[in-house]
Amino acid sequence: MVKNALQAQLLKAGLVDNKKAKKLSKQAQHESRTGQSQEAEIKAKIAQDQQQKLQKDQSLNQEKQRILDEKALQAAIIQMISQHKIKDFDGDINYQFIDDKKIKKVYINQQVYNALVSGSLVIAKDHDSYAYLPKALAERIEQKMTGFILVDNSQKNTEITAEDDPYAAYVIPDDLMW
Repeated sequence: MVKNALQAQLLKAGLVDNKKAKKLSKQAQHESRTGQSQEAEIKAKIAQDQQQKLQKDQSLNQEKQRILDEKALQAAIIQMISQHKIKDFDGDINYQFIDDKKIKKVYINQQVYNALVSGSLVIAKDHDSYAYLPKALAERIEQKMTGFILVDNSQKNTEITAEDDPYAAYVIPDDLMW
């Protein structure tokens, strides 16, 4: 049971627990018997504990807010992907790409295939499937958050071969079929 109002306030504020409150009451009894007073030290310790608790709470709140902002950004990107993806892509031409260290194969039509090879379309992750997006949208998504764009052939098309490369004249096409 709490013996004075200060201990009750400390318990209510969550700065001390029952064990600490008993210790403080024993210290107070000891001080009253011996005539020593450490109230200033106790108040300074309480203020320091309160400041530490406030800092800890602020850091936890900042972390929670960062996580919420990240989730909101992911949801916005997923919504952008679902709104702007190309819906008519079914065909009989297979296109292979790497997703999470695994080779994936999709069947697409010739128009989408040509756009993927030229770099005007990209492949993005859409939940458990893949979406075909225009390059401009993919750049906006990549600026906001990385990890959604899987295949972007526009960077391969802009690579310049070295002048001293003996095989520079022999370009291997990306759309080579076996």
